[in-house]
Amino acid sequence: MRIFIFVISVLASATVSAATTTAAQITGAADRFLETFAAEQTARGFTVRYNPGRLDARLSLEVCESAPGVSFSGDPWKTSQPSLLVVCDGERPWRMFLPVSVEISGKGLVAARPLARGERITESALKREAVALNATRRSPIRSKDQLVGMEMRRGVNAGTVFSADLLSAPEAVARGDHVVITAKTNGFSVRSRGKALSSGGIGEQVTVENLSSTRTVRAEITAPGQVRIPM
Repeated sequence: MRIFIFVISVLASATVSAATTTAAQITGAADRFLETFAAEQTARGFTVRYNPGRLDARLSLEVCESAPGVSFSGDPWKTSQPSLLVVCDGERPWRMFLPVSVEISGKGLVAARPLARGERITESALKREAVALNATRRSPIRSKDQLVGMEMRRGVNAGTVFSADLLSAPEAVARGDHVVITAKTNGFSVRSRGKALSSGGIGEQVTVENLSSTRTVRAEITAPGQVRIPM
């Protein structure tokens, strides 16, 4: 009788063990997801290094009829410490978050030398090298066209990765500048000379005095020395 009870207990224990999702199965699903993500980014010219999070080996969740679904819970391009959302959609569904480490590297633009606040960026001030693209929430700028001609909001050291928060558009019109005012209406455009009473960059509004009529108007800067009055 004791032997029979022992056998029943072992079988019951094996049944319970088989009817669970283990930590190893969860980390395995996460690893396969990250491996696929890394392969996709490699095909696009990036390098991905990742380290799946660790789970307590004693973790035991309800069994999943199919493999658990895995996805990023946040944008891996904005942080190197995202979390994975692991979901089971079985009869007894469950979900859990697994912290992971992901580093996405690629060619980025960095300062070739120290740059001062207000300095205008030239091509010689730029250098391209491998950088961690998801090290900050602000995406690094990877195109020279977006940098050359811009001004530094603050000083930076050599090797600093360029991002939008470091830059400001230079003034296209300064107070006191003589500008060309364009007014368009019904398919016709009229141009006149004016004087800027305030400063601004392209796309910004400035106050302009029309030198012919002496009227003061608000106009949008469209290019250096050029403003437009919406009609």
